[in-house]
Amino acid sequence: MRKLLLSTAIFISAIASASAQDPAETRIRQVMQTQLEAWNRGDIVAFMDTYWKSDSLLFIGSKGLTYGWQATLDNYKKAYPGKEGMGQLAFKLLEFKKLGNDAYFVVGKWQLTRTIGNLDGHFSILLRRINGEWKIVADHSS
Repeated sequence: MRKLLLSTAIFISAIASASAQDPAETRIRQVMQTQLEAWNRGDIVAFMDTYWKSDSLLFIGSKGLTYGWQATLDNYKKAYPGKEGMGQLAFKLLEFKKLGNDAYFVVGKWQLTRTIGNLDGHFSILLRRINGEWKIVADHSS
């Protein structure tokens, strides 16, 4: 039994080490950091650069489904007018699931600290490598 537990621990450690060294996961973490920095300087357009600029982008939020990059940008601008409305965003990335060489599913927690009231919730995003760049193609935030 002890040998099985030790083997399991080594296996789990090897998986953790392999995923930590996955260049795709590293790049996706950079994309999320870029998104975070853009939001925190009040630049919604730069924040949206991490999304797929397509009419097929899917965003699922408290008001239902939104299709398209421009419609998603418009909704963000309406919901978070100005720097005070945007506040300071923080992420905690909880899960990375590789779905294929060019697709990842990521789950995380977001927290928005604002003088007008804090908000928080969870998100799940689907990212695809498109023309060599990782882009969010679907986002479910609540």
